[in-house]
Amino acid sequence: MDDSIINLIVFGVVSWTTLFLLTRKLFTNRSFDFCNRLVSTVHAILAVSLASISVQDWSCPLCPLASRSSHKQMKALAVTVAYLIYDFVCCLFDKQVKIDNLIHHLVSTVGLVAGLAYEWCGSEMVAALWLTEISSPFLHLREILKELGYKNTDINLAADVLFAVIFSCARMIGGPYLTYVTLTADNPVLIKGMALGLQLVSAFWFYKIARMIMYKFSRRTKVNIAPSKM
Repeated sequence: MDDSIINLIVFGVVSWTTLFLLTRKLFTNRSFDFCNRLVSTVHAILAVSLASISVQDWSCPLCPLASRSSHKQMKALAVTVAYLIYDFVCCLFDKQVKIDNLIHHLVSTVGLVAGLAYEWCGSEMVAALWLTEISSPFLHLREILKELGYKNTDINLAADVLFAVIFSCARMIGGPYLTYVTLTADNPVLIKGMALGLQLVSAFWFYKIARMIMYKFSRRTKVNIAPSKM
């Protein structure tokens, strides 16, 4: 791994931490989770942008497969590694530590660091970054809206549905294809293992999201039916 990439990761960890502390100072009446989600939203937008910029050929976004990573790809991955380190520590300080979230962070961090160390399979890694982060702004939006007082409103339901649709398309359509391509290409075993692990975590989350959406619509139906019976 190039020294410039290591320096970028260190600088990134400091930058994400500083941004979080500034957010806490700015929104003193908001929760720890609220401020962290604002930082996470900034990261998601930046990650998708950097991943998009680093694509070498949009007519074939995954080309070239199993090849040496470009400097743009390495930088995009390094920014996210720095964020994941910051966010992993934040998760430990949160009131409710979510095991599945910690596992996701560990799998993602190990996979990205392995890709940076090998300086290999940049196309696959950047595609994974794009697919995993494209739905993140809407994930955080739904929780931010709740704290702003929009829980159980139409706008919050719209955010839930939008997040579910984008997550499902990215993780359960694009994700399996990317996993297959990564497993069948001439990539290191560790990278293949991380790709499979990330897809399994995505499938678990897809199950939870599907249950959440079904519950929200069923409860909304009951609320709408109840007044008509009175």
